[in-house]
Amino acid sequence: MGRLKRLFIGILTFFAILIILSFWLVPLSITNIPRIIPNKNLKIYLGSISNKMGSAAVASITTALKILHKLEWDFQIPKDVNTETWYIAMSNHQSWADIFILLAAGHKKMPLLKFFMKKELQWIPIIYLVHKTVDMPFLNRHSRAQIQANPELKRVDYENAKKAAKRFSRNPSSAFSFAEGTRFTSQKHSAQESPYSNLLKPKVGALAIALSGMPQVNTLIDFTVVYATQKRSTWDFLCGDLSKAKVVAKTYALPENLKNRSYEEEDDYRKSFQTFVDAIWLEKQQTFKDLKF
Repeated sequence: MGRLKRLFIGILTFFAILIILSFWLVPLSITNIPRIIPNKNLKIYLGSISNKMGSAAVASITTALKILHKLEWDFQIPKDVNTETWYIAMSNHQSWADIFILLAAGHKKMPLLKFFMKKELQWIPIIYLVHKTVDMPFLNRHSRAQIQANPELKRVDYENAKKAAKRFSRNPSSAFSFAEGTRFTSQKHSAQESPYSNLLKPKVGALAIALSGMPQVNTLIDFTVVYATQKRSTWDFLCGDLSKAKVVAKTYALPENLKNRSYEEEDDYRKSFQTFVDAIWLEKQQTFKDLKF
């Protein structure tokens, strides 16, 4: 692709996504205003409408990407998932493109994915609009140094995350977390001394907290995303360089000993949840190798 054409595609994609998200933001904002009324049935009804609008926004963005980028996204989603069930979900994380490809992969196959995002990302215009349009919670996670200075902040972070997850218990939802906690780079991989060749070590806090706020969940969905290119930046995505990718989803039944527990208060629960996810990560490493272009 020539440099001028690439520049044109990148700019056009940015504004296409911006316009679509801005368009859906207006009716969604109007729909969400009455949700301050303390009526459970009203909140469930409005939540259903909000999810349908969010799903329509995902469909619109995916259609725009198909036209602009000539997508070659291959999705393998289990047939036993559906849109009327609650899930927790996770994936490896390589690029901001992951958000859009995962939303497309789950579209109309499972409830709209609800990503837990770091609050620092709210200053990125597209990320902020995605957050507002499809109701993805920003979490204010304090640093280790801040928590050491004031241990109470850890409890505050936990309560805020649990409160966000409880919103998803009203309507069928897929509470999602990038388990690695950050995007994969070779530098981060080396610094972690990760035992997984293509993955960072998984963290389970957000998933476990989401589960504690969503008692209806019985299944975890794990996504593995692999791109044909090594390019990963937001600009690379906007220019269509990540248009060839594979996504495989696998489902795992949650053991009974992981349900209705407190991640914050039970040390053995934290260890059990970590062991459960570590086993999935070992399998995921092989899946990643099998999918590589």
